[in-house]
Amino acid sequence: MSGHGFHVHGPHDHELEHAQQGGGGHGGHDSGGMINQIAMFTAIIATIGAIFGYMGGATQANAGLYKNNAAIKKTEASNQWNYFQAKSTKQSLAEMSRDFSTKEDDKTKYQTKIDRYEKEKGEIKLGADKLEAEATEWDHKSDEQMHQHHRWAQSTTVLQVCIALAAIALLTKKKWLEYAMFAAGAVGLAVGAMAALHM
Repeated sequence: MSGHGFHVHGPHDHELEHAQQGGGGHGGHDSGGMINQIAMFTAIIATIGAIFGYMGGATQANAGLYKNNAAIKKTEASNQWNYFQAKSTKQSLAEMSRDFSTKEDDKTKYQTKIDRYEKEKGEIKLGADKLEAEATEWDHKSDEQMHQHHRWAQSTTVLQVCIALAAIALLTKKKWLEYAMFAAGAVGLAVGAMAALHM
C-alpha cells in the first residue's frame, strides 16, 4: 500500500475520500452527501424491514394456531351433536316403551327417563352451540391474522425493493433512482402502518 511516501488509492478509498471532503461524484452533484444519505436511509429501512418480516412470520404462525383451535372446537361440537343424537334415540325408545306399556308404573318410569333425556339434550345443545360459536370466533381470528400477515409481507417486499433501488442509486449516482428509493420506502412504511392498524 505505502512505502517511503508513495501511496496507492483503491476505488473504494477514492470514493470515501470524496465523501469526507464533500467532493462531487460522477453525477456532477454532491456524491458524498448522497452516499451518506442513502447509506443511513438503507440502514433504517433494513432494520424496519427486519421487524416487519418478524411480524409477518408471527402473524402467520398465529393464523395457523387459531385455525387449529377452530378445528378442535368444531370436533368437540361434532362430538356433542353425536351425543345429542344418542340421547334423542334413547328418548324415542323410551317414548315407544311408554306408549306400548300396559302397566302404569312402567309408564311413569319411562316418562321419568324421557324427561331426563329432554333435560340432558337441552344441556348438550347449549354446549354444542357454545363450541360452534367458539370455532367461528377462532376462524375469524385466524382470517384476521392471515390478512395482517399479507400486509406485513407486502410491506417487507416493498422495503426490499427500496433497498435494491438504493444499491442501484449508489452505483449509478442517478438522482431519480434516489427519489424512487425514498418513494418505495414511504410506500413500504405506509403498508406496514396499515398492517399494524389491522387495515
